[in-house]
Formats: sequence, structure tokens, C-alpha cells
Amino acid sequence: MKIRVNEQFALLEENYLFSETGHRTRAYQAAHPEKKVLRLGIGDVTLPLAPCVAEAMRKAVDEMGVKETFRGYSPEYGYDFLREKLAARYRRFGVRLPAEEIYVSDGAKSDVGSIVDILGENEVLLPDPVYPVYRDSNLMCGRRVRFLPAGRENDFLPMPEGLLREPYVIYLCSPNNPTGAAYSRAQLRAWVDFALESGSLIVFDAAYEAFVEGDFPHSIYEIPGAEACAVEIGSFSKTAGFTGVRCAWAVFPEALESRGVGLGALWRRRQATRFNGVGYIVQRGAEAALSEAGERQCMEAVAYYKRNVRLLSQVLVERGIYHTGGLHSPYLWFACPEGERSWEFFDRLLATVQVVGTPGAGFGKRGEGYFRLTGFSDRASIEEAAERLKTVL
Repeated sequence: MKIRVNEQFALLEENYLFSETGHRTRAYQAAHPEKKVLRLGIGDVTLPLAPCVAEAMRKAVDEMGVKETFRGYSPEYGYDFLREKLAARYRRFGVRLPAEEIYVSDGAKSDVGSIVDILGENEVLLPDPVYPVYRDSNLMCGRRVRFLPAGRENDFLPMPEGLLREPYVIYLCSPNNPTGAAYSRAQLRAWVDFALESGSLIVFDAAYEAFVEGDFPHSIYEIPGAEACAVEIGSFSKTAGFTGVRCAWAVFPEALESRGVGLGALWRRRQATRFNGVGYIVQRGAEAALSEAGERQCMEAVAYYKRNVRLLSQVLVERGIYHTGGLHSPYLWFACPEGERSWEFFDRLLATVQVVGTPGAGFGKRGEGYFRLTGFSDRASIEEAAERLKTVL
């Protein structure tokens, strides 16, 4: 063929981070089938769905098997029953959003990647290290990307000091993946003020808000003025264990407009063209996750994962290894021992104690020399992993 392909893909790493860790793990297991490998790398939940969620989905399946209650295509923006439940959830944080400003989708990853479709040529600011989808989705579309250094010097939470008052698209993730660091109200206030003054847009990823403890924001809309400068993306994946079910949402307030064009209108048009909606059965499950019983049951799972990650953090504390995360996050982010490089440490950890984590270098240049472990596993595996880690740290 002689067609032209998207040459921007040449700017990406050859393999997606989690594809590469999976490849190396499978190769090791094939060569050493007698070894028990403990996977604490990819952030995939391991506990089953909450009982009330599973029951709601079973009921929805029954409805789909009856002519009178069968449903075909879902509304592109989500069923009203789920959008109303999400609006009610925000009210518990003191945030009032019309249900019409909330758009249901099949995953935060999808929304983070798809929002690039409605934005033009803007300089994009990304924390480094950060979730690689932010970077890759913008590079695929030829956007200019600049990285905001995040490290021990700023607790892995970059701030707007030193930036020119120019319009940017700014990606913020709090609690952060991979570092687990969470912005305080004062820090988010500074970012919102900067965005309002400079005419910038904040894309706020709140996928891990269920893990927040204490007086830290669960939503950027807890900061007055954010409705005029921020899109928020939330997810049921980690909150309700929907990694294999797929349901999320994005918030586009009507006050969010640029040069007279409403971003919500662009998102509606984009979704109507390129998205067929989330299935009825899934949305009924998501609705149940937001019920009183659902939230209680889902938070029990969140607490389980947080106890897991704190067991791992105790090993790092005992060994005197610098780390973040664990408090507001299911992740631990720590410095590799003795200045070891991330992928070298990954290979050594797999070969010597059969524990799989995620190399920090996969999250950006500033992630080199760091490593991420997740608490998404069963308690016995976490306890065994902790004992194994003591022998190599």
C-alpha cells in the first residue's frame, strides 16, 4: 500500500507500559513454571462486585430477557437514572451539578483519550511522572506536550508557579496515579485561580477519589470557580470494582466555554457521533453502587485494598526507603534501592522473589529510579509479597 499513516505514533514508546510488563512476566513464567509469581503491578481489582451491584445486574439481565422491558441502544449520554444518582453523589461533597452536565461513558481511560478530539492546537501541560494515557493520546494527535516536574522536592505535586499566564490544557490527577499524592484544597485553589486568569482548561482525573482520607477534595468542583475552567472525569473501576464491567463519567459544566463555544456542546456532538452508550445492565449496576448499601459495600472493598497497601508500606518504613502513596491511594511509589534503574529493579524483583510491580520510568522520565506496587490483591498474597520484599530491599 501507499497510504500515509499517522506518523505521530513514531513518538510513542514501542510498547504500552502495561503490555511490556505483562510480556516480561509471561516470558518469565513460561521459563519457570514451578515459580509462584505475585502480581502487584497493573492496577486491576481482585475482589468481586458488591452484592447489591451483582443483584441489580442480575435483575437487569432478567429485564432484558422480557419483551416488555427489553432495551436496545442506550442513550449516548447515559440513562437519566444514573446521571441523577451521580448528581446526588456530588451533592454529598457540597457540589451542585445538574444531571445534564454529567456524561456516562465506558471508562475514564476512554474519556481521557477522547477529550483530545474536541480540543484544538494548545500547549498541553502534564505532570511527570503521570498516567501514560495523558501523554500518548496527545502525542498521537500531534499536540505540543510539556512536562511539569514532579519529585521529592514538591511531594510529586507540581504547582503553577513560574508558568506564563497563557492558555494551556492542564492534566491533573488527584489522588495521583502512580505516586498516590493528593492535592490539598489550597493547592487546587492555586491551580483553579491560574486557569481562570490564564484562560486555561484543567482536565481533572478523579478516578481514585474514593481512597481520599481527611479534608482533601474529592472533586475539583469543591473549589469555587472550577466550573468555568475544569472538566472532571470519574470512574467506577476502582471505587466499585468495575475494571471488567466498564463504567465512568465526565462532567462538562455549561459554564465551561472558550471563545464563545461551549465545551459541553462539543462533547455531546463527539459522543453522539463516536460512542453508542454504556449498556443498560452495566448502568443498573452502577446505579446500585451509588445506593446507600452499595456505597457501604464498595467502601469495604476500598478499605481492604488500603489495608493491603499499608502492609507493604510497613516494609518500606522498616527498610528506611523513601515512598509516597498508601494513604490516599491503592499504590505505593518508592525509590529503587541503591539508585537502581526502574526496569533493572523490575527484572531483579521478578527473577529473585517473583514479585511483579511497575517500573516508574514507564510513567515519564522523572519516574526513572522509582517503582510502583499496588494493593489490589488478596490479603494472603500481599502478606507473602511483603515477606519476599524484605529479602531484597
